[in-house]
Amino acid sequence: MADLAAPVLDVRGLKTVFQTRGGEVHAVNSVSFHLERGELLGVVGESGSGKSVTMMSLIGLLPSPPADVRAGSVMLGDRDLLKISAAELQAVRGAKVGFVFQDPMTSLNPVFTVGMQIMEPLRRHMGLSKAQAETRAVELLELVGISDARKRLKAYPHQFSGGMRQRVMIAIALACDPDVLIADEPTTALDVTIQAQILELVKELRRKLGMAIIWITHDLGVIAGIADRVMVMYGGQVVEQAPVKELFGNPQHPYTRALLKTIPSLTGERADRLQVIEGQPPIMTAAPTACPFRDRCAQAFDRCARENPLRRAIDGREVGRGHDVACHWTPEVAHA
Repeated sequence: MADLAAPVLDVRGLKTVFQTRGGEVHAVNSVSFHLERGELLGVVGESGSGKSVTMMSLIGLLPSPPADVRAGSVMLGDRDLLKISAAELQAVRGAKVGFVFQDPMTSLNPVFTVGMQIMEPLRRHMGLSKAQAETRAVELLELVGISDARKRLKAYPHQFSGGMRQRVMIAIALACDPDVLIADEPTTALDVTIQAQILELVKELRRKLGMAIIWITHDLGVIAGIADRVMVMYGGQVVEQAPVKELFGNPQHPYTRALLKTIPSLTGERADRLQVIEGQPPIMTAAPTACPFRDRCAQAFDRCARENPLRRAIDGREVGRGHDVACHWTPEVAHA
């Protein structure tokens, strides 16, 4: 069991705003979470819920302007990533935090060989010689399941299939043995068979390397099979988080319950139609002063329009350490 007193990553009160022609967009609103060593944290929510922006805010991947990380702390070990220099942050990326993007074809440079792209962080961050970096690059390609690895180092991205390119991206992210791997919907663009292969690869890498992983997705079915804990985001904030079995077995937030109902069932009676969440996500042109889900929520009442709910523990444990939810509704309210 991970040491709860020493998370590998501890995020508190993160706020990110975008400056646009139409005014400010409050994309991330006081997000707090932690990541234990060796844990896989699933981050779920609809498109526009703030999942990717939150994670890119952590390690300075958003262009500034228009992005402005206005508040919060991001503790990686004993360093606050929001307070270190740009050069120090660049050293953290790749060396301490690896990032796997959704589309490997746009993330890999088409004019450089795969070998050069794997070797570059090894030489920059770890100071390896060209020969040492090449040996390590071969090991990494073999680790992610690419055969004839030494020969494939000389190939270009377009000479790999989509699934193989994603494996290359994972190899690059793992090159310097990072403490944290962030995977931003890495299987979305792949067919179902290749998705399953990548998920099995990630499970195997966790067993071998024991690293902490943040897996961003809109697919709760994927999270059910790989995550230890789940964080549900909506309107740029965390609305619920819990151990994966607890979240699926006892969802507390109306948005979480609605998301779970959208998952197609392969057993039981066939539903007449798939469930959908009526309405649209909010446009966050101001910091939230009310519950962002209230206009789509059947349980909303007066307080929801007046006050944005804080996360509260529902299992008696500290917020962030057990099962917590940001919702005003309780059984007592229902019977009031």
